[in-house]
Amino acid sequence: MTRTRLSAVALTAALAASGGLITAAPASAAVTCASPTWTAQYYANASFSGTPKLTACDSAIAENMGSGDPAGVTLPNDNFSIRWSLTRDFGSGGPFRLNAATQDGMRVYIDGVRKIDLWKNVSTTARKTVDLSIPAGKHTIRVDYVAWTGYAYAGFTYAPRTEATVDTVKPLYPTGLTATYSATTLKTTLKWAANKEMDLAGYRVYRRLSLTQWAKVSGTSLLTSPTFVDTPPATGQTYLYEVRAVDNAGRESTGSLDVTATTVDQTAPAAPKGLGGWTPDFSEKVNLSWDGNAEADLAGYHVYRSTSRPVALTAANRVSGDKPLSGSWYQGPLPQTGDTYYYVVTAVDTQGNESAASGTAEFYTRDKTGPVDTAYNAKAVEDERGVTLTWDTSQATSADFVGYVVLRYDRPRTEPGRTIVEVGKNIRGTSFTDAAPPPGATYYYSVVAVDGAGNGGIPSDEMAVTVAGNTTPPPPVTGVTVTAEENGVSLSWNASAEPGLDHYRILRGTLVDGQWVYKPLQDAWTLKPWEFTQTHHLDRTVADGEQVRYGVVAVDQYGNQLTPGTGASVQDVTELDLRPDADAGPAVGDTPIGHLYGDVNGWVAWWSSDTGANGSKVTGFNVYRWNRSTHVFDKVDVQTRGDSSSWSYVDTSRPKGTTTYYRVTATLADGTETAAREMAFASEN
Repeated sequence: MTRTRLSAVALTAALAASGGLITAAPASAAVTCASPTWTAQYYANASFSGTPKLTACDSAIAENMGSGDPAGVTLPNDNFSIRWSLTRDFGSGGPFRLNAATQDGMRVYIDGVRKIDLWKNVSTTARKTVDLSIPAGKHTIRVDYVAWTGYAYAGFTYAPRTEATVDTVKPLYPTGLTATYSATTLKTTLKWAANKEMDLAGYRVYRRLSLTQWAKVSGTSLLTSPTFVDTPPATGQTYLYEVRAVDNAGRESTGSLDVTATTVDQTAPAAPKGLGGWTPDFSEKVNLSWDGNAEADLAGYHVYRSTSRPVALTAANRVSGDKPLSGSWYQGPLPQTGDTYYYVVTAVDTQGNESAASGTAEFYTRDKTGPVDTAYNAKAVEDERGVTLTWDTSQATSADFVGYVVLRYDRPRTEPGRTIVEVGKNIRGTSFTDAAPPPGATYYYSVVAVDGAGNGGIPSDEMAVTVAGNTTPPPPVTGVTVTAEENGVSLSWNASAEPGLDHYRILRGTLVDGQWVYKPLQDAWTLKPWEFTQTHHLDRTVADGEQVRYGVVAVDQYGNQLTPGTGASVQDVTELDLRPDADAGPAVGDTPIGHLYGDVNGWVAWWSSDTGANGSKVTGFNVYRWNRSTHVFDKVDVQTRGDSSSWSYVDTSRPKGTTTYYRVTATLADGTETAAREMAFASEN
């Protein structure tokens, strides 16, 4: 057959598309093809003789030349040849399959030994498959092809057989393994040389400690690149690594040569167990014990204490010192603050890694500890108010602080047998005035913080003050107004600005033999002069038209005060006259009713003798109330005498803010009514 050649451009494009021609050079040029690329030599004869017309690098043998020339070379129409060869590492070797397809002749050699022989001129494609075992290591494959006449085609492949039943050869172990550990990231970077196996599926990485079994750390999937990053436990120990190759048949190689990586120890010991020491009673000291830890790098233990749980593992809460305890026990004093104290223990290794907290032990205490509050820079000065003490705000404070107490002594601390007087307590501020220390003596003052349990803190500096006292009364009270009301006399006055003011007194004056006689208003319970601190008062008295005179005086802490005769201002007032204008009846001596008495809430009470003036027995009583509208006494109650010795009546409808007059008469057995006993009451507003 006469071959019609294709153009060189068309052939080059066809070969490139099929993965054929990679690099071409004229016969005179030196060509080096990197394994596993084929070196192809083109001859213008069928005997591979002489100098090749072309030497090229082919990635695969897949030449479909038809009736033309290979790309880049001009060959005869018939009778030309091509020789492909390569030398490569077959790794561990094993079962391979050779596939040849040709039109015309093809022979395949491995290490010079012919394995396929299809050597004749054919008009259709001849094919041949050969299964064989290739030893481990490097081997040379050569493919000789000749085109005698007609259509030209050459195809050849070789590949490992990966069926598990066929491939019984393990892959070679990886080489060149290195390990680099980073103390910053706590990771190990592993790298190794790519395996030579043609049927490589991937890699597995294994890790172990000395004298322990290997454990896979690369996950369930195979690694496809020769590198891996591992995060070993940061225990300070040295780990061994190896890499194994796995082929497509699932067979795993032996391990590579081991490499090591020494980690940084950032792994804390286990939390101590078995902490004991709880007591249901109040404690003054702590005894703790716990089970010892078994870590080889154990340095000791820390003990922490807090009044709240969970106990925070802070330096402020650590009570066992900076150096770890060597034994598994602890003894120490317990602050007597009244709090419940909670204790935990941690284990520490030689690298300073600290475990989590153990279980908690708790102890109850009584509060015997004073507050930390302290009155610093305390000073004491006598002025018109008395002896005034001041101090700075405490820089520290206790939760149970209730205030300061001010103590006054009659002699200094250095002298025994001194007398103490608590002149102020529960002071939350930074000042206090001892209003009236007895004058003419030297006193020694101290300020002490106190907690809720009565414990005192650190006393202030002691302050000596010689008290001169004060004999000058406060100036007259100004702005006094006096107004007659239906239920008494209303007074008001301006507040005094006197620094030593202690209280006010109200003096009520009445005319006795043409002279004003003054008496202070008294507290009804104590019968002592009433000490007013406000600037107004209602002197609740009966509105019976009496002329009276009032004075308001300021009293200082030493009891100094003015009198109407020494400058106190006074105001005259005539009480309203709300007395009944009806006849009072017979003289009160003719009535068996005793003295009437009562209160501002409508209570009227009296006592009575057994018989009237005529000797007739008392059988009952009549209560009357003056009606200002009708100018008569209305009967508001009737009572039988009974066996009692005193009687009372509650007037629930008594008018408020006025003076109400009552009369009580007795009813006798002869049917007569005695004369009345009369009494007036000033009610509240």
